[in-house]
Amino acid sequence: MAILNIQNLTKTYSSAGKDLTVLDHVNFSVEEGSTLAIVGPSGSGKTTLLGLCAGLDRSSSGVVELCGVALDNLSEDDRAQVRNKYVGFIFQNFQLLPTLTALENVMIPLELRGEKNIRPQALDLLDKVGLADRQHHYPSQLSGGEQQRVSLARAFSNNPRILFADEPTGNLDAETSDKVVKLIFDLNKEAGTTLILVTHNLDLAAQTQRIIKIKGGVINSDILTSASV
Repeated sequence: MAILNIQNLTKTYSSAGKDLTVLDHVNFSVEEGSTLAIVGPSGSGKTTLLGLCAGLDRSSSGVVELCGVALDNLSEDDRAQVRNKYVGFIFQNFQLLPTLTALENVMIPLELRGEKNIRPQALDLLDKVGLADRQHHYPSQLSGGEQQRVSLARAFSNNPRILFADEPTGNLDAETSDKVVKLIFDLNKEAGTTLILVTHNLDLAAQTQRIIKIKGGVINSDILTSASV
């Protein structure tokens, strides 16, 4: 069953009286529980595509259907509700709130959903990423790798059906990257979540079951990897 369905997706920006087409009639679907990497050179449109798939931005034309919901005509508030219900995010620059502790950052999605007794859930997730002992630390007191592990715990806190990761290892050294990647795939497998990630790291991409290459706003190739076997 497809958890994400993209049809004729186009994104055009107007700048200085000129139109720039960043994505041009992109089509693909993603099966629930699968893992997919989107790769391509800088400026190819891959981060724009991820944002459209996740409902963070609105397309110029085409269809984005996420978890059976067509996002294109929804209001900003309705799209936010869909994201909070179904989606987890990991960003290259972590995007933790600096005035909140590690534990409080993980609790945010649960609070937005109005759930009760959320502290034990958040603590359990911090423990899974090896940071239970840093729960009271603020982002500025954590290393880059630790911040990304907090963001990973936060991403899984609302039990997302689909996880979007934008260059999740882009700001990390090689050793830390390997640890974060292992955590992403381990948590993803345990939760049965669909994973879609944008990356320049071809070794990371090869660990997913499928790789879509984008160039000049169009899909250049769409291949299954050995990880899909």
